[in-house]
Amino acid sequence: MATRASQPSLTIPRDQDNVILDISRREVRLTNLRKVFWPELGLTKGDLLQYYARVAGVLIPHLRDRAMVMKRYPNGASGPFFFMKRAPSPRPSWIETCRIAHGSDFIDFPMVQDLASLMWVVNLGCIDLNQWYARSDDAERPDYLHFDLDPGAGVAFDVVRQSAVIVRDALAALAMPALVKTTGSKGIHIYVPIVRGPLQKDVWRFTKALAQELQRRHPALLTTEYAVAKRPAGRVLVDYNQNASGRTLASIYSVRPRPEATVSTPLTWRELERGVRIEDFTMMNVPARVAELGDLWKPLLSSRGRFDLGQYV
Repeated sequence: MATRASQPSLTIPRDQDNVILDISRREVRLTNLRKVFWPELGLTKGDLLQYYARVAGVLIPHLRDRAMVMKRYPNGASGPFFFMKRAPSPRPSWIETCRIAHGSDFIDFPMVQDLASLMWVVNLGCIDLNQWYARSDDAERPDYLHFDLDPGAGVAFDVVRQSAVIVRDALAALAMPALVKTTGSKGIHIYVPIVRGPLQKDVWRFTKALAQELQRRHPALLTTEYAVAKRPAGRVLVDYNQNASGRTLASIYSVRPRPEATVSTPLTWRELERGVRIEDFTMMNVPARVAELGDLWKPLLSSRGRFDLGQYV
């Protein structure tokens, strides 16, 4: 039998399995709160929900009005997962959806519009959050592009950081603003806010051309070979393919299903150059960092300072 809790502090009970939250007059049912999601750390599904509640103020603006591809871990970070695109039924009437064509069909993706819908999605077992690159009113015209720097086997994170600086400098030469975050897994994400206009396929073509030029200039360090079997050893993959339509990356402030409960965390470029590790940022310490620094990726949300990619595509 679920008990009922209320806002405003949104404290997730640690001594109950099921609870009903009243969030802005919306009833949110949370289940299996004491289920262990990180055995090494003793962290539960309830702890995951509490983390997301604490960072919701800076996270939700990056998710709002974007389709959500759900990556569900029903048995925690070390268990199997599955992807789910279509918003499950039955679902609360207040869950907004985004309809996107998929072949000859249409898929109604859920959207995270507020704290209630964030709690609902995470309660489905979504450890990390994977949103569409374009907003729901024009799902094929993104408002940012990105590079996913993925180290090959045995490549040290210092080499990934070095690669990130190379990408940043190449973007700076084009007067393109660049924001950086850890992936929370192995690598680094670099995003560029762009003026919405070019289609996703055109954004993909641009990032492919730039990535291949960087590989040409730094062949001992970087690669764009997507096929693992053909990829040269000891390189960092400059993954442009994640810009293709329908692909997603773990969002800013996403917890990752790693033993350390690491978080995809925005950085300053100075922090990156001074030296950081993936393990420096976890769901235990990121809320305090956000409280101190705010959202370092606010420029990704601003209408000002966006790069006009139309001149290149």
